[in-house]
Amino acid sequence: MSAPSSLSKPLQLPISAHDLDAINTYLEPLSPEQILKWAVEYLPALYQTTAFGLTGLVAIDMLSKLIPDPAQRPPLIFLDTLYHFQETYELVERVKGRYGVGVEVWKPDGCASVKEFEEKYGERAWESSEELYDYLVKVEPSRRAYAHHSIQSVITGRRASQGADRATLKPLEVDSTGLLKLNPLFAWSFPLVQGYITEHDVPQNALLDQGYKSVGDWHSTVKAGEGEGERSGRWKGKDKTECGLHKDYFEMKEKSKVSESASKSPVVVAA
Repeated sequence: MSAPSSLSKPLQLPISAHDLDAINTYLEPLSPEQILKWAVEYLPALYQTTAFGLTGLVAIDMLSKLIPDPAQRPPLIFLDTLYHFQETYELVERVKGRYGVGVEVWKPDGCASVKEFEEKYGERAWESSEELYDYLVKVEPSRRAYAHHSIQSVITGRRASQGADRATLKPLEVDSTGLLKLNPLFAWSFPLVQGYITEHDVPQNALLDQGYKSVGDWHSTVKAGEGEGERSGRWKGKDKTECGLHKDYFEMKEKSKVSESASKSPVVVAA
């Protein structure tokens, strides 16, 4: 099967629902490497956003083989929430050395350190309002990066086998802002990802050797229990499966405004 003949290189945005369906019909049977090769040819202003989880690392490794020149690969963006494990920051440096790539780091607006963030929003801000916290450390920085570089397309590390909101994932999505999101490993299982990492000696987070399966912020990540799912250690015991980065942007923005306003409202004490 060939790519839809009506498509331009790169794609002209916005794309129609008909074209999106045709693209996904074409991409679904392809391997991740083939999907990435198509993306490099067709997707405009393409970047990769990554927290250096296993799936994102597989995509980085595949792109390094597909495009030998690091300068020609989709640039990497790392959203530094300021609350990552030290092992995650160490992994970033190992990836840079292994693949000869730069990693652009975006932090919460106006906050270069935990101290500055907590001076603005208080300690343990994730306990006061998870939605506001997610917006401040992930959603807003990502949108600032996208606007700064006029990014139109991003590569993600999401897979359908991760379940919850991701269970019906397609290779290509368009979010509420019109941003194209490519999920090259959408059809892979966790064992397939692990097998690739081992076979190709891809750098990975040292915490995975200690029983973690998925690593986010230190305050919301625990080891997965025996027989539990890949992302079961994230937001343990909470009715939550996503950090907000892949939810409706405009809805997240409005909810963050409400949460921030509520947090600043004076407390009235009855006489």
